[in-house]
Parts: sequence; C-alpha cells; structure tokens
Amino acid sequence: MDYGMTPELEEFRAEVSGFVAANKPAITVKAGVRSAEGAEELALLKEWTGKLFAAGYVGADWPEQYGGKGSAHSSEKDVVVGEELARGRAPAAIQGAAHLVSHALIDFGTEEQRQKYLPGIRSGELIFCQLFSEPSSGSDLASLRTKAVPTEDGGFKVTGQKVWTTNGHWADYGYLLARTDPDAPKHRGISAFIVDMRLPGVEVRPLREMTGTSDFNEVFLDNVELGPDALIGEVNRGWGIANSSLGHERSGVATSAVRLQQNVEALKDLAKNVTRNGRPAIEDGAVQDRIGELAAAVTALSALVYANISRWSRKTERPYDAPMTKLMFSELGVDIARFALELAGEAGILVEGDANAVDRGRWQDEFLYARAYTIAGGSSEIMRNLIAERGLGMPR
Repeated sequence: MDYGMTPELEEFRAEVSGFVAANKPAITVKAGVRSAEGAEELALLKEWTGKLFAAGYVGADWPEQYGGKGSAHSSEKDVVVGEELARGRAPAAIQGAAHLVSHALIDFGTEEQRQKYLPGIRSGELIFCQLFSEPSSGSDLASLRTKAVPTEDGGFKVTGQKVWTTNGHWADYGYLLARTDPDAPKHRGISAFIVDMRLPGVEVRPLREMTGTSDFNEVFLDNVELGPDALIGEVNRGWGIANSSLGHERSGVATSAVRLQQNVEALKDLAKNVTRNGRPAIEDGAVQDRIGELAAAVTALSALVYANISRWSRKTERPYDAPMTKLMFSELGVDIARFALELAGEAGILVEGDANAVDRGRWQDEFLYARAYTIAGGSSEIMRNLIAERGLGMPR
C-alpha cells in the first residue's frame, strides 16, 4: 500500500534510506524513547543529531534564515524521515525537547534567544529537556503547581517539581512551564521559560525504570533565579506557546507504525525458531491465526496514520484523530510483545545479558516498554475519554 506517496516522495525516501544506511551510529536501538546509556553513546547521538540537521532531514521546517528548507519542506517529508530512521534501526535525533523549544523560540522568542540557542540545537551540542509534567498534575498539565515569582530585576524565582523528564540528566537547558499568576484561570496563568540546568537550586534525580535503565528523571527547582531573558514570549501566554510548539511534531505516529511492522516481522522469525508440540511454532494454525490478526491490525493502524496525516496537511484534522492513533498504537504494541513472550516460553523472562535470552532479551524489553506507552503521552483511559467525547459526542 502506497498511502498516496508521490514519485517525488519515494525518491526522497530512497535518498534518506541511503543516508541512514551510510551514516547511522553504532548504537543498538531499543524500544521506546530512550536516553544515552553513557557518555560515549551520548557523544555518538550528538554527532548523529548534527548530521541529520546538516543534511536537512531534521529542522527542515525552520525558516531559511535559521537553517530550514523554506518552501522545499513538507510535512510529508518529515513523515518519510521518521519512517526511514525506524526502518533503518537508527536512533532519532536526540533533540526531542529541543524540537519543541526551537519552534517556541522561532514563533515567540526574541532574536537574541534564537541566536543564542538555535545554532547549538542544530549542531547537536545543546541538549534540552522538557520541564512540563508534574507528579500532582497527571494528564491535566494545566493544573501544574510550579511557581515563577517575579523579582525586582525583571527576572523570576522558580520553585517546584517536574517528573518524567527525558534526558534531564544530560540536558544543558530545560523548556519550562510554570505558573506566574495563581489567581488566573489555570490555562491563562502559565508562562514559558528556558532554564539553565546548571543553575543553583536545580537538582536532577534519575528514575530507574523496570527496563533497568534510567531514561526519565525527577527535577527539583528550589528558588532557582532566572533572568528576564529566560522568558519565552509574553508573561501568562505559556499555555498557547506550549501547544503551538507541540503542534509541530506529527511524524512520531508514522514512525511508531513502522516499528510495529518490524515487530510483526520479528514475531514471524521467532515463531520459526521456537517449537510447539515438537514442531516449529509457525506451523501451528493457532499461531498463524494470531500473527495474521496482529499483522492485519498493524496494516489498519498504518492506514489510519496516513489518513490522519492527509487530513492534517489539508488542515481538516479532527480532534479525535490523534487519540485514536495513539490508543491503537500503544495497545497493539502490548499485544504483539505479550504474544512474543508467550511463544518464547520460559526463555521469554530472560533479559539482555542472559545467555539464553530469546533475541538477546529484545522481547522482554519490548514488553516492558510497551506497557509504558499505554501511559506516556496520555493514558489509554484518557484517550478513550477523548474519543468518546470528541468523536462520538458522548457526555463527559
């Protein structure tokens, strides 16, 4: 299925595929959104990020004066890049949060801020983290409690706690949302800032996850003093700034669909290499049926993704499109990984580093992170509510 890909886009796809094959770093790509596991891997990711920007595969939607592609860019090309990175088993640019803050700066920041931060983001040298989520706010980000109190010099003093901060332990700067008007309605009293993660009062505590790695962090802000130049845009306009920057990231769902397609292919290989009733499991009718069901579901997800991308490019996107895709992707990921562990039997509980681990522990890692995806980015329960209310017109 070509999902409406034009010859021009397929030519671009071949170009990106060749670039990825020739330049991708020697890093084993694992499930989900992961941080570098050490300084050596971090250096490789930063170098790779710089190459992706330099080639125009990342940051192409920036204005030309800041290194973007201008009219040569299209959202469909972003999707192709995301898919080919996934297909080539190459890591994405390390700048997930930097992608968000770059658009916040381009659209709302001062020229001084753009000149200070954008070149370092493009080179891969500056790492940003996203200081949005909090322990008490859950999926309701607008209820955040971190406070930014104005100071006499025009700056702010920030106190609060953030959590689920990817790359927080590696970050040079943070893209922060904090409450600047406690008396305003919750969406209207929030401002956006850039925080130097080396400032006094900033403490980062890595969280060890059930995958065995530390990709997320808690960040504590204890009377952190920010200068006037840390504010992005206007005071109390942070909610709109954050939503605008989040709206620039749409290629991730296409990437996720490709990864699930790869997992179905790996599931077929697994079924050929394990036995059921003394024969290769792939010869069992029930196994064939289940793999067929999962493959069909992934194909349906891909069709949904491209339908959403088409609507987005035509500016006819519906408010329940993204929740449908996110829900289907995250729940399907769990189903695929769970069935792989069932096929693997006792060896399925073994993890990376265990001598007899199936596929070097890949499926154990996939299963653990797949469960995380049903929470990250909006839990499955929240997604179902959004679909019911916005798509089916059901009461809150």
